[in-house]
Amino acid sequence: MRSWIARRTLRAFAKRYGYDVSYLQMMLDQSPAAFFKFAPVMKAAAHREAVPIDASFAAKIVGALAEDCGPCTQLVVDMALEAGMAKDQIEAVLRRDARAMNDTTRLAFKFADAVARRSTDDEEFRDAVRAQWGEKGVIDLTLALQLGRMFPMVKAGLGYAKECRRVTVDGHNVDVVKQAA
Repeated sequence: MRSWIARRTLRAFAKRYGYDVSYLQMMLDQSPAAFFKFAPVMKAAAHREAVPIDASFAAKIVGALAEDCGPCTQLVVDMALEAGMAKDQIEAVLRRDARAMNDTTRLAFKFADAVARRSTDDEEFRDAVRAQWGEKGVIDLTLALQLGRMFPMVKAGLGYAKECRRVTVDGHNVDVVKQAA
């Protein structure tokens, strides 16, 4: 019964976002125990307690970009749009254009980017996040960043990350910049 519900939920998710969930379906088919242990991570990926939507999705996009070449990043972009993040802010994160970001998006982007790159200035941005949103904000952005990285890596590890594609924001192609020049 539980597997039937999971399959139905995966199909609905795939249809809603136009996202290929075959790697999750394979996991469910081949190792239901693994799938049902992994399933709570999907819920954890939606955690946001202290930071605004723009900040959370800026970190999620940075995480997806660190490990993905299109489909998972597109999924995060679509979810950001659905949650109400402004198109121009999403595009600014995808282009790594800090000047085009509002203060909230910029702070989250700089924190997530510094952590993802293991930069020496991560502490500076962590302190700024802490000053803005407290420890819960640091937790929110850390989870958003790292869980944003997890799904593309699981997909790749299982051999399903075969497709690269352009990322669009509401039908508009965006030239994604993966890391600073």
